[in-house]
Amino acid sequence: MDSRTSDQALLTPLRKTATTGLKIVIVGGFGVGKTTMVRSVSEIRPLSTEETMTRAGVGVDDAFDVRDKTTTTVAFDFGRISLNDQMVLYLFGAPGQERFWFLWDRLFLGALGAVVLIDTRRLEDSWYAIDRLEHQETPFVVACNDFGGPVYTLDQVRNALDLSAHIPLIECDARRRDSSKTVLIELVNHIHALSAAAENTR
Repeated sequence: MDSRTSDQALLTPLRKTATTGLKIVIVGGFGVGKTTMVRSVSEIRPLSTEETMTRAGVGVDDAFDVRDKTTTTVAFDFGRISLNDQMVLYLFGAPGQERFWFLWDRLFLGALGAVVLIDTRRLEDSWYAIDRLEHQETPFVVACNDFGGPVYTLDQVRNALDLSAHIPLIECDARRRDSSKTVLIELVNHIHALSAAAENTR
């Protein structure tokens, strides 16, 4: 959170002037920081469906690189952030484990766009998310969450993911409100640019 008190940030009411609600989905592999991003940027107390990880997930969920992780999202996370007096983003954090991927298509319905959050130590975990978004033609940006692992340039990450040049790729720290907000602004700008380009081709 930023310098505002936690109570102020968690109890921010929806502005009466709000007229436009935009749905954004945050997707990515297991343990990449989706819940953390929603929590860091939401102006309300996020709805979370995290449950304690149990022995039942051993051999099912690959937790090798996230051994300190003790909870996991089993449905989705929900938060909200006001961009201005009229426009509000509703944030949905999708579960990362493969056994919950069947929920993703439902979460994508009505979504204006998506953030693919990645851990550069486990790039392969983001392939499915990118494939699904491309298949559904949902605009998205890719954000490299900082886990203090090996340092790769954005060009190296782009090449490894085979990302098209027009898809924004940025670095972020999902724990920081300002960093998470920058990712969302990048997505909104990307969607606006795609919309303008589509208008120009008509």
